[in-house]
Amino acid sequence: MSDRGTQSAGTRTGRRLGRVGAVLLLVAALAAVFAPLLAAHDPSAPSGAPYQPPSLSFPLGTDDIGHDLFAQLVYGARISLTIGVASAVLATAIGLAVAVVAGYFRGRVEGPLMRLVDLTLAFPFFVLVIVLAAFFGRSLLITVGVISAVLWAKPARVLYSDVVKVREFQHVTAARAMGASPLRVLGRHVIPRLAPLAVSQFVRTANVAVFLESALAFLGLGDPTNVSWGSMLFFANARSAFLTDVWLWWIVPPGLALTAVLVGFAFLGYAIEERADPRLSGRRARPGPRRRDAGSTAAEPATPQATGTVLEVRELTVRYRSEAHATEAVAGVSMAVAPGRIVGLVGESGSGKSTLALALLGLLRPPAEVLGGRIMLGGRDLRTLRGPEGARIRGREIALVPQGAMSALNPAYTVQRQVTEAAALTRPDAAAAAVRARELLEQVGIARDRHGAFPHELSGGMRQRVLIAMAVANEPRVIVADEPATGLDVVTQARIMKLLLDLRERLGVSVVLISHDLPLVARTADELLVMQAGRIVETGPPEAVAREPQHPHTRALLTASAGIRAASPAPRPVRGR
Repeated sequence: MSDRGTQSAGTRTGRRLGRVGAVLLLVAALAAVFAPLLAAHDPSAPSGAPYQPPSLSFPLGTDDIGHDLFAQLVYGARISLTIGVASAVLATAIGLAVAVVAGYFRGRVEGPLMRLVDLTLAFPFFVLVIVLAAFFGRSLLITVGVISAVLWAKPARVLYSDVVKVREFQHVTAARAMGASPLRVLGRHVIPRLAPLAVSQFVRTANVAVFLESALAFLGLGDPTNVSWGSMLFFANARSAFLTDVWLWWIVPPGLALTAVLVGFAFLGYAIEERADPRLSGRRARPGPRRRDAGSTAAEPATPQATGTVLEVRELTVRYRSEAHATEAVAGVSMAVAPGRIVGLVGESGSGKSTLALALLGLLRPPAEVLGGRIMLGGRDLRTLRGPEGARIRGREIALVPQGAMSALNPAYTVQRQVTEAAALTRPDAAAAAVRARELLEQVGIARDRHGAFPHELSGGMRQRVLIAMAVANEPRVIVADEPATGLDVVTQARIMKLLLDLRERLGVSVVLISHDLPLVARTADELLVMQAGRIVETGPPEAVAREPQHPHTRALLTASAGIRAASPAPRPVRGR
């Protein structure tokens, strides 16, 4: 059988199991809801003679006191399912909150929270439940609290790894770069992505919670004032039901009901996991906690921004640290961008260009750490801005056009919705943001009949235009365009460069244009910076740099980008790192 056939057969099996599980749970839920209509007697009061066999009046007979066992069975479904579902809701909510705080916000809270998760998971959960229940007492609320206090750690562990991964998706990074607040990013991009896995964890947690409630009640640690399936088994065992024939209708029905609910939750959880996005099931190693910047600007004396500049970078140093070694991806870089100017930053892959771009917007993540330097924008050092204050700068005063438009756009939303989301950061209402989005899409060359398209329905050049529209939605002072034309054909590259020039002229925005294609940038930029191994090795007007390059690396870049009519010289290595 082919892989596709095997996958289809597995999918059909999962759907069948899901339907079976849903039916089993639906029957139990209906019995709990309509218990007053199904049962003719009070489950807590004697209603017949002891040990009556099943009859029309008592479908499951009576116990040794005369309680209607059928009434106890259907009313017991209420308690068992209510405690199980309530405990699962609370445990999953706590686990999701811990996963989001530790996986998205990271920083100092990540380590302690995940160590608490590990510690909770290290204890035998059943023993822990028994100890807590015996200590705190017996009631419905205490039972829910005790079960939730033990079960929250598993959803937290599973969801945490996926929060870490979803956080690094390019469309999430792009949303942060556009200035979206953490709550907005979580609500629009992270939580919806986690929803299938969170529902699956809820179902599996409910499965365990129903079992734990029944186990506690069977051990005599449940609420003595309410009847549940576990308490039915407790009293049957305590009153020696196995010594008489009454065990057939006293023990077997609640045991079968409990088994059916547990199987139903298991089958439904399996089906939900199968339907969830398979990319959410992958694990990735968790980076270490965020390090405090070694060269914190808090201790450095404040110096004014140079006149005639909209963005100024001074001696910026960024290091990537691993257990084996540390590498300076950006080593003492300084640059200045004047209003309405395009500064081109070129270099080979791995030279530190993208690291510099992310540092400008405060989007670096571990294991990257900024060791020192300043990033001045409008008289403020962007390195000193944290949390909501930094988010208000991104997208409004400095914006990013990330590389890889297909990855940077959310595949689940139309392009107009995504541009509207960016424009909504500075618009009073949704209608104004939608109008702004339509205007922007038309300005960057997207026809009105394509505004409702999804990213996969557009060409690479059109997707890149959408990213540019999102970047200029809130009229920033500086746009950082990281490889905006990479992977596009030469005609589309020329159109994207022309679009950037038009926006510069129309909006007066400054652009930091990052690329590995020196001739392409030289035709567009007002100033050219060549980067190698984390350092700026040559600067100057593009014409002068292209005509008389001073550094060997610049000459190598020009040679590598020779035109199709030029002779192809043999490659020459460049000394150094």
